Amino acid sequence: MPAITEFPIRHDWSRAEVEALFDLPLPELLHRAGSAHRLHFDPAEVQVSTLLSVKTGGCPEDCGYCPQAARYHTGVDATKLMETEAVVEKARQAKAAGASRFCMGAAWRSPKDRDVPKVAAMIREVKALGLETCATLGMLSGEQAQALKAAGLDYYNHNLDTDPEFYGDIIHTREMQDRFDTLSHVRDAGMKTCCGGIVGMGESRRQRAGLLQTLANLPAHPDSVPINRLVQVEGTPLHGTVELDPFEFVRSIAVARILMPASMVRLSAGRETMSDELQALCFAAGANSIFYGEKLLTTGNPDTERDMALFARLGLRPMRVENAKDDSIDACTTTVHAGITEAA
Repeated sequence: MPAITEFPIRHDWSRAEVEALFDLPLPELLHRAGSAHRLHFDPAEVQVSTLLSVKTGGCPEDCGYCPQAARYHTGVDATKLMETEAVVEKARQAKAAGASRFCMGAAWRSPKDRDVPKVAAMIREVKALGLETCATLGMLSGEQAQALKAAGLDYYNHNLDTDPEFYGDIIHTREMQDRFDTLSHVRDAGMKTCCGGIVGMGESRRQRAGLLQTLANLPAHPDSVPINRLVQVEGTPLHGTVELDPFEFVRSIAVARILMPASMVRLSAGRETMSDELQALCFAAGANSIFYGEKLLTTGNPDTERDMALFARLGLRPMRVENAKDDSIDACTTTVHAGITEAA
C-alpha cells in the first residue's frame, strides 16, 4: 500500500501532469486510483443518491446538453415550483426507501429572491424528517447562499460542466466565472459543494484533463465530484455527438480519484446505458457514489433492484451516514442541476 504522502491533497496540478495520468496504461492507472481510494475510503462502500426535480423545464439558458432549456424542443414541459407539502411527501418516501440525503433541483438560471423563502421552507421541512439536504438551483448570490444555509441546507450542487477552453462551445448564456462565483458564495456560507462536469460532449482528452485539473485546483476540493456521461436527448444541439469510448470514461473516473483523493466521485447521469461491467470498472477506478432511483431529473436511471443486484454481485454495500438520526437508514447524497446531466 502506497504511503499517504504519495497522494497528497493538491491544488496546483498542471495540465501536463493530468494528461500524463490519462496516458498511463489502463491497468497502471486503475492501480494508482484504487490505491488513492483506499487511503480515504472503504472500497466496498458506495454512497447512494436520491433526487427530486421541484421545478422542471422552462430554463432560459442554452446549455447544449440540456432538455430543460426552453429554446429546445425535447418534449419536457415546464412546471411550476412544487408545493412544500408535496416535496415533503416525496422526501418521506425517499427516507423509507433508504435515503438519508435528499436533493431538490430546480430548472432556473438562478432563483429570484421571492423564490428563496419557498425553497427555504422545503429545506426546513425535509431537514425536520432527519434527512440531510441538498439543492441545485442555478447561480446564487451571496445573500441567497446565506439564506439557504440558515434554512439548514447542507450541500449545494453547481457544476463547471467542462474545460474552460471548451466551455464556449457548449454554453453561451453564462460565463465560467459565474460558476466560480456561485461556488465561492456557497463555500463562504459554510455549505459543502457538489461540483463536477460532463464528458462525451465532443471534447478532446486534453479538454477532459482540463476539466479535472480545474476542479482539483479550486480553493477547496468539492466534497462530491459528479462525473456525468452525456445523455443525448433528441432536440438538443449535442444530440448525435459521437459517443465517448467506455474506457475513456473509466480513465476520467480514475484521474478524478487521483486528483481529488478525499472527495466522493459520483457516477451520475448516463448510468442507465452503462453495462454492469462498465460500472464495475468505474468502481475499481475509485467511483464511490451513485444516483439511486428510477429518474434522474428528466432522464432515466437504473432501477433500485438492478442497483442492489449489482452491489450483491460485486460485494459492495451502501455507505452509511454517521450523523443520520436513524441508524437503520442507508446513506444517500445528491447533486445535479436542472438538466439531463447535472447541475449548473
